[in-house]
Amino acid sequence: MRQNMTTVLYVLLMVIVIVGLDLVFFRDLFWERLLSNVGVVLVFAAFGLKFLR
Repeated sequence: MRQNMTTVLYVLLMVIVIVGLDLVFFRDLFWERLLSNVGVVLVFAAFGLKFLR
């Protein structure tokens, strides 16, 4: 149960960061927004694989 809650909070934090970056910096720039979202997901995935497993 604890692992599931950690995963849910981690994904929620990732969504908040992505939406925040989209609204603040990349509102009308499609390709830049897409690339930054992919980068954020990759950073979160690397961090999760390194420290949460």
